[in-house]
Amino acid sequence: MAAQKRILVTGGCGYIGSHTLVALLDPANTVEYSVVVVDNLANSSCESLRRVAEISGLDGFTVNADGSAGEDTKGRLVFRKVDCCDGPALRAVFEEFAPKGGFDAAVHFAGLKAVGESKLIPLKYYEVNIGATWTLLNLMEEFGCRSIVFSSSATVYGVAKDEKAKLKETDEVGVTITNCYGRTKYMIEQILGDFHQSHAIRRDQGQDAKDWSVAILRYFNPVGAHPSGKMGEDPSGVPNNLMPFVAQVAVGRRPHVTIFGNDYDTPDGTGVRDYLHVMDLAEGHVSALRYLDGSSSSGKCGTGKLNVFNLGTGTGYSVLDMVEAFGKAVGKPIPHVIGPRRPGDVTIYMADPSLAKEEMGWEAKMTLDNMCEDAWRWQTKNPNGYGDA
Repeated sequence: MAAQKRILVTGGCGYIGSHTLVALLDPANTVEYSVVVVDNLANSSCESLRRVAEISGLDGFTVNADGSAGEDTKGRLVFRKVDCCDGPALRAVFEEFAPKGGFDAAVHFAGLKAVGESKLIPLKYYEVNIGATWTLLNLMEEFGCRSIVFSSSATVYGVAKDEKAKLKETDEVGVTITNCYGRTKYMIEQILGDFHQSHAIRRDQGQDAKDWSVAILRYFNPVGAHPSGKMGEDPSGVPNNLMPFVAQVAVGRRPHVTIFGNDYDTPDGTGVRDYLHVMDLAEGHVSALRYLDGSSSSGKCGTGKLNVFNLGTGTGYSVLDMVEAFGKAVGKPIPHVIGPRRPGDVTIYMADPSLAKEEMGWEAKMTLDNMCEDAWRWQTKNPNGYGDA
């Protein structure tokens, strides 16, 4: 491999973060990445990192007795149990790696993410999601790491003016968001934009201010699991997302799936969403890093720029499509009942992902069948998630 880069990954033990680690550590990459994961394990487990190491062929990954740190024998996968809102603790990580060349970039996943919960404890969501980002950006600037990929969300679009149109990055954001979680994502996008612009203003005033490279990735509906069945989504309690709930019904942990509304203006009356395989999403982060450092397969470069990309398939599937496709993967129908509509649910929510393909050379490759088959493989091998380890 021609080059080596060290990436700081916040919240890297979670669902999307851990799958992104596998994509970063893939030996087929033209760049050899090493990763330093910081996570407070509030909604995740170190077991995901053990699975990452196994899939990635890394030897000797161990976590110490108190669960505060871990790494493999070559230091390609390093873990530090750190809350990103804890400035001194996060600073210690930057100080630890500064003599080794520091970090080339950060991928920022850390934060709370349950839409329903965010309506109940909004102050906690603002404190954690915005506070962690503020702490991270300050330390990145201080230690000279000025490249970041941010895990945003399609929720920033709120309720689209035209529900049947695919959402573009240039569409209005922030105005019709229906939950606190989405507003924190929107606010962080604004913070990144203001912070990026401030460096140009300071240079115009004769100050020494180096450019930041920023990629904001707006995810649609990540689903599925690693094809090995060794990694997947492991929600605590009742799943908030459709696919893990369907999977738990399929293994008998729950009696049925409730489909909220069958009177929408869609072919089968149920809501349509843009579902994206988590490994396609993971590859999107690698594409974003390469785009920011000027090594994109597209030949285009996002260095020094503020970039925003939708990550989705551009294809919509209804809730009933998803339930039926999962039944196909399982080999039997999934029990489901029809319930009333939920407040705030929209008819259709789909991405226009063409900009990501044009600029980063990224596009989704996995099918709905892949999503369901991989999720089912994970569920059957790990009926209780990482708790089976």
